[in-house]
Amino acid sequence: MRRIKKMKDKDLELEPVDMYVLFAKMFSHITREVEKACGEEGVRAVREGVRQFGLERGRNIAERAKAMGHENDAKSYLPCYDMGRSELFNSENDIREDSIEQLFTECIFAKQWMEDHDEAYGIHYCEMIDPSIAEGYNENFKCTHDKHFFKDGCCHFLFEMKK
Repeated sequence: MRRIKKMKDKDLELEPVDMYVLFAKMFSHITREVEKACGEEGVRAVREGVRQFGLERGRNIAERAKAMGHENDAKSYLPCYDMGRSELFNSENDIREDSIEQLFTECIFAKQWMEDHDEAYGIHYCEMIDPSIAEGYNENFKCTHDKHFFKDGCCHFLFEMKK
């Protein structure tokens, strides 16, 4: 009888797939299937789901700021942000009293959606998430996302605290 060697994680030669990549792929698959089954109404529902997710994240970031003794103002937004930045994202940040300007030159989500030719699905996440997070964080914190990787090769955001 032949014995089968049990393998342990350390015996594997491949690194695990990054969670950001898995998230991007999952989002594309879900959005594609919802669109097939429900058409434009389904896509609107996906976008609303992303919006609600963003609002919740923003409220949680505001709670993080409060727990750290900060106001939920522009200056505290990035230091209290809920998602760690890995080397898979690269941005230049200009943080001022009432605004943040960001230029992303690398984004793993956009990269994955472009590699998979899934820009038509990923754009629904891209267009909804950051304005929703900002609104959940502070209803006066507005996000303009005027450049997208899919058409501009980078993403540009301007977050402004409106009085």
